[in-house]
Amino acid sequence: MNQHVRRIVIGVSGASGIPLTRELLLALRAMGNVETHIIISDGARKVIEEEHRDPLMEQLEACADHVHDCRDTGAGPASGSWKHDGMIICPCSMSTLASIAHGCGSNLLHRAADVTIKERRPLILVARETPLSLIHLENMRLLVQAGATIMPFMPAFYTAPKTIEDMLRHFCGRLLDQLGLESSLTCRWHNNC
Repeated sequence: MNQHVRRIVIGVSGASGIPLTRELLLALRAMGNVETHIIISDGARKVIEEEHRDPLMEQLEACADHVHDCRDTGAGPASGSWKHDGMIICPCSMSTLASIAHGCGSNLLHRAADVTIKERRPLILVARETPLSLIHLENMRLLVQAGATIMPFMPAFYTAPKTIEDMLRHFCGRLLDQLGLESSLTCRWHNNC
């Protein structure tokens, strides 16, 4: 019996927190019935270069089934007729969030998110900034009204995490919940974790 393969787009923008993206891609790869398409912005490449000594870029690209050039606005994810089951931008910088909120797509990452909204597919933005200004909050409000989900990385402590990886994996499970993908990553409230 053939299982439906879920096609998920992962966007990576120029904000701190890209190890969360690696955990997310590893979780999706472990599911077996998911095809991942990753779009890495130029800003994300700079953050990786500045924040990580490990080969994080190579790891991200190796974990994805398809890697799209962020400057290629003619790639599949830029079209509404290119079907997918949802998009997560992790991490999502405030610049990327603002571009999407105001329809100012200048690259494939922005355009893919815009198309995801217009086609009424799930769009989840892992917003990375603190403190949040009124401008940030207004942009988030616009996106929520348009159908997006805003999920800043906020670790849960009821899970009694022992490592940063524990917190990252649990949050990845919460992201997968938003796409209707079952995983063993999320410790449920009042369950033994």
